[in-house]
Order: sequence, then structure tokens, then C-alpha cells
Amino acid sequence: MGEIKRIGMDTSKQIFQLHGVNEAEQPVLRKKLRRTEMVRFFERQEPTVVAIEACGAAHYWARELGRLGHEVKLIAPQLAKPYVKRGKNDAADAEALCEAASRPSMRFVPGKTAEQQAALMLAGVRERLVRNRTQLANTIRGTAAEFGVIAAKGLAQIEPLLARLQADATLPALARELFAVQAEEAAQLAARIAVIDAKLLAWHRANALSRRLTAVPTIGPIVATLLVMKTPDAHAFRRGRDFAAWLGLTPKDHSTAGKVKLGGITRAGDETLRSLLVVGATAVVWQTRRGADRHPLPWLVELLKRKPPKLAAVALANKTARIAWKMMMSGQAYDPTRARSATPAAT
Repeated sequence: MGEIKRIGMDTSKQIFQLHGVNEAEQPVLRKKLRRTEMVRFFERQEPTVVAIEACGAAHYWARELGRLGHEVKLIAPQLAKPYVKRGKNDAADAEALCEAASRPSMRFVPGKTAEQQAALMLAGVRERLVRNRTQLANTIRGTAAEFGVIAAKGLAQIEPLLARLQADATLPALARELFAVQAEEAAQLAARIAVIDAKLLAWHRANALSRRLTAVPTIGPIVATLLVMKTPDAHAFRRGRDFAAWLGLTPKDHSTAGKVKLGGITRAGDETLRSLLVVGATAVVWQTRRGADRHPLPWLVELLKRKPPKLAAVALANKTARIAWKMMMSGQAYDPTRARSATPAAT
């Protein structure tokens, strides 16, 4: 097996399929292993390149194989799929990963440490709790409407709505009892989110880069922590536009025959991070339109005269992503003077 140059590995919970090639790119290894056999097999191999799809447990195996001296390359699923010749099975996927890793222009996913994954777990728990809170709020609002009780939009209106429902003697006793159960659930979710927010804030205060990012007007502690957590290596991007494209904030390109035709943003990448960047930008746009911003961005003021507020917010989110990438790359602090004099990125 010493002639193996590169191995593609299709992972799963229990069964792992390997495909290895030699210096002449000829297949010399086609092997199926159980999970318990993985470490023992790679311990016997000479250090080599191992390509793994960047999916569940991929970062764990990257760390484990890295300790054994192997060079692990994580490939995004959408970049490996074009190399599947035909059909869909573990052997074909392993061969496709092996082939994709050989491409000079292939982009790889940086591996994460256990500490980085723990931080991402914190962000994931918060995201799930917030999603559950929103779902519960919509359920309460919709059910209350069935009894003719209406409330204004916003999470802040849910607690007064529940109080009104408990005090409404015209409602059936069963309905009031069930609304009380939902009120208790809402209180529990709020308490859990508060605990997670406190942990995120502590993480933010302990991280110098996260603190620097909050100097950008559209970035708060939550967005700053997510930017740092979900971007383990800013050097993986050649320029700010690549980082914005990774977040899905660049326009779809439908150009052909020399005719440039751009559509809406791609919405690729992490949905939560992208949406929070747009929400932060929307707040700045709202302040600018009201004239409440003491130091408005000149280019944003001009853009709002020509374009809808939503498009301006996306343009500002795109620019924010580029600024954040530059700050992560260079270690520089945010310069508001330079930001006000710059022009926005195309969206």
C-alpha cells in the first residue's frame, strides 16, 4: 500500500468506502471499512492525502487522521458532485472525492478544532431556540385569532397577548388552560435564550477579533461572534468579494454571448449569518431614511434616492461582509472615515 498517492473517503455512521490512486493516477485501493477499523487502517499507511466530503463528523476525522500524519482535505459536497461519473453509491462518491482533490483549482474547507466546533454548537443551540420561540409565538398569535383576539406584530406583544387571554372570561376554560401551558413554554424558552445569549456575550468579550468587528455600524455582538465562529480561516478567501459570495450576498450571473445579466443574490452559504447581516444593514438604512443617523454614509444616501430600501440594505450587507473580511485578514481596526468615502459593491 506504500504506493498510494491519494485517498478519497466516503464517510457514514458505520461504513466507510475508500478509493486510492498511485502516482500514475491508477486505482490501487478499493476498500470498505467499518468505523472501528478506520484508525487501525490509517495507522498502517504512509502519510498521504485524504479527501473527505465536508459533512457530518468530517472535521472530527480530519483531526484524527491529521494526528496520524495524513494531510486531510475537506471538499464541499457541491464541488465534489460533478466528479461522480454515473449513479450514486459509496464507491462512486469515494472515487469522485479522490478525483476532485487532484484538481489544481479546487477549493477546500478549512478544518475546525474541537474548540471551534464547540463555539459553533453554542451558536447552533441559540439558533434552534430562537426558531422554536418564533414558531411558538406564531402559534399563539394564530390560535388567539381563532377566538377573535388580535395582537400587534413583534415578540414584545406576545406576553401582553397571553395576559389578555388569561383574563378573558369569554374564552372556554380549556382554551385558557392551554394558553397557560403555552405561556409557561414561552417563559422557559426566553430563560434558555437569555442563558445562551450570556454565554455568547462572554465569548465575544473574550475574543479580540469579535470585539473589533462590533465597531462596524451594522455589526453587533451576535453577528460578530458568528462571523468569527463560522470563518475559521479568512485566508481561505482571496478577496472580499469571494467572502461575500460565500455568504450568498453577490448577484446571480446569467451572462452569455457578451451580454451581462445579473439577477438577485445567490442566497448561498450560511442562511443565519447572511440574514443577520441584512437585518443589521436594514436597521442602518432605516436610520438613514429617517435622518436619525448622525454620520450617514454618503453613498448609501445616494443609493436610497435611486433604489428600494431592501436593495440598499443588501448592498450595505455586502459591503459589511467585505469590510469584516478585510479586518479579519489584516488585523486592522474599523476606519469610519474610509468607509464613508468608499463606494458600495455591485449587487
